[in-house]
This record gives sequence, structure tokens and C-alpha cells, in this order.
Amino acid sequence: METAATYTAFAGARQLAMGSLRDVLPVLKQRFDRDRSELVLVFEVETGRQVDFDLRGSLDEVLEREAPIPSRGPGRPKLGVTSREVSLLPRHWEWLEQQSNGTSGALRRLVEQAMKSQPGKERARGIRASLSRFLSSMAGDRPHYEEATRTLFNGDIGTFERLVQRWPKDIRDYALQQARAAALADEPVSD
Repeated sequence: METAATYTAFAGARQLAMGSLRDVLPVLKQRFDRDRSELVLVFEVETGRQVDFDLRGSLDEVLEREAPIPSRGPGRPKLGVTSREVSLLPRHWEWLEQQSNGTSGALRRLVEQAMKSQPGKERARGIRASLSRFLSSMAGDRPHYEEATRTLFNGDIGTFERLVQRWPKDIRDYALQQARAAALADEPVSD
């Protein structure tokens, strides 16, 4: 089942909001209406990519445009199944069609197997990559930035914490939260 994206918004070194679009957009809209020239940076937490929103119009118009309520489409919505297009080579389609439980069942099993192969390591890698993108924008000029980034990818959480200690509180707290989440994902799962 797909989870909704999470966003974090910063004005300078101060975190303004974090959560779903429906949580973050009202805060952004209020600030936009107060001062349209204020520079606010918004990041998608899962990817670390910076995103922009059109905040013109009423809050309802902004929410409708930027965070529409998803409609139910093809698939099995009660089970959390959504239908999307997949492009494969003919030989891949032939192989899938020969599998028990059909093409969709075979694809779901393959994805589940891949997710189980190294779920923690892959999740940790993703968290670190997204945090690195965030840090590049928000802390690229901070003391020890490059060394902190290296220790982040080395998984040395203790040194990372020490290196970011003098960064502005909200940037530091967000970075530590994400770095700790990566370290936690890296830990072996006991059965």
C-alpha cells in the first residue's frame, strides 16, 4: 500500500512545519499571504527533493490544486491495490504469463521478494540519500558539512552528531532525526 508523502518546510534555519501536504500547505499559505517575498524551502522527506507549490488563491483552492483527495480508480481499492502501467520487453511478458496466479500475482511476489532481500539496508540507504539532498541545500555552508556527510554515509552516527552539534537547532534536529532513522533501519532484524 502506498503511503502519502511527508514534507518539511523551512524559512531560513527555522522549521515551520512537517507532515502531509494537508498539514504543511495551510502553514505555507498563511505565511505566503502575510509576506509573499519570504523564502521558504519545502522538501519531500522521503526523497530529499525540494518542491514548490502554487499558493495563490484561497486555502481551499490551494489544497484542491496541490493536495487533491485521491479518487478511486482501477484495481482493488479495498485491498490497497492500484492499477498502473508497466512497460516490459516481450520476453518478460511471456515469462510472467507462464507463472502461476497470473501476471499481477507474479509481479507482486517478485516485488515482495526484492523488498525482503535487504529491506533495512535499502531503507537506510534511501534515508541517507534524501538527507544528503536536504543537507546540501540547508547546511552546505555550515561548518563540518562535508565531513558530516561522509560520516552519515559511513553510518558513524556518533561522529555525525558531534559534527552537526553547532548547526542551527531545527536543521540539526531534523538531520539527527533522519540520521538516527537510517541507523535504526541498518540494524539487523531478529526473527
